[in-house]
Amino acid sequence: MPDLSRIGEREKLKPKAGDEPHWQRLRQGVYLGYRPSKRKAGGTWFARFYDAEANRNARKRLGDYGTLSGHDVFKQARTDAETWAETVETGGERARDMETVKDACDAYLEQKPGSIAEGVFRRHVYSDPIAKVKLDKLRRHHLKAWRKRLEQAPALVTRTKVADLKRMKPRSQSTVNRDMVPLRAALGMVLKPGAPNTDAAWQEALRPFKGADKRRELYLDRDDRKALIDATCDEAQPFVKALCLLPLRPGALAALKVGDFDKRTRALTVGKDKNGNPRQLTMPKVISDFFEVQVKNKLPAASIFARADGAAWNKDAWKYPVKDAVKAAGLPGAASAYTLRHSVITDLIRARLPILTVAQLSGTSVAMIEKHYGHLVRDDAEEALASIAI
Repeated sequence: MPDLSRIGEREKLKPKAGDEPHWQRLRQGVYLGYRPSKRKAGGTWFARFYDAEANRNARKRLGDYGTLSGHDVFKQARTDAETWAETVETGGERARDMETVKDACDAYLEQKPGSIAEGVFRRHVYSDPIAKVKLDKLRRHHLKAWRKRLEQAPALVTRTKVADLKRMKPRSQSTVNRDMVPLRAALGMVLKPGAPNTDAAWQEALRPFKGADKRRELYLDRDDRKALIDATCDEAQPFVKALCLLPLRPGALAALKVGDFDKRTRALTVGKDKNGNPRQLTMPKVISDFFEVQVKNKLPAASIFARADGAAWNKDAWKYPVKDAVKAAGLPGAASAYTLRHSVITDLIRARLPILTVAQLSGTSVAMIEKHYGHLVRDDAEEALASIAI
């Protein structure tokens, strides 16, 4: 049995009868094959897996890895063979049902339906050439080209109801970073990272811009938030008030069901959120009383904060009521539903609540809290040191 990792030994191999590859055992039941070309240098790589339950071999053509050279060819072929064998060994879902980038995105949405990713895939993946690329053939250059198209795509300014008045703006680096996250997550579910600094390293093309996320600056104090609540229409007022009471993302608040609230313990379970991990908040009585009013006479599966027709709120539904209320209250025009979350977190930090507790309440990491709100802690530390100066 040849050692296919040795370039010299590989180059001396001759084509076998019936175009059968030369096989090298990687582990029990898993083999890597190489079939030298009859007409030119190089050859084609294959993977083979023995399925003991079915008592048969499964084989897959991996390709010629023409963009790689030297020892990188064997390394990548071995990685691809082992990855494919694992999928077959565990049921073969990917080998059977998942072929293209679009398939990977669809599978991701099955696990996270209704997420922000759905809109990103619809706008920037499904209609793009990247959608039809086979996962087995996906390389860094495919994603670098996709990323370039994403960076050049103008972002829509959706702060008007009038279609003719919609404006476009250049896509910022922070927006590019956010739009790359869903595709990176979808591919990460089905692909192992490729060897660093090779064209197989698909993940390298999706690295975020460093320093692109700016610190949040717009803050609405409690009087501002009260004015905003008073200026909000009756339909959206409970939803906006809840955003002013808890450090939740608007989407997480909109997803809350009546069954998520336990009035006996004043506990609220936040299940659907960006980080994907359910968490529980114990609310003070003043906030719990507000929630009791919202869930009264509703079934457990109903939305706590529903629109007039009973449907749950979403970003397209809450956007204009908030915008109209901001204008009516005379607040800065850039204020949005997310500004309320930022403002509540700011107040919690100012109240000297430990950063870890704030991170747990808001469903984010300590690192993100320190990144965006650490300056508040430093300011408070400076004031505390000044207070004890002699």
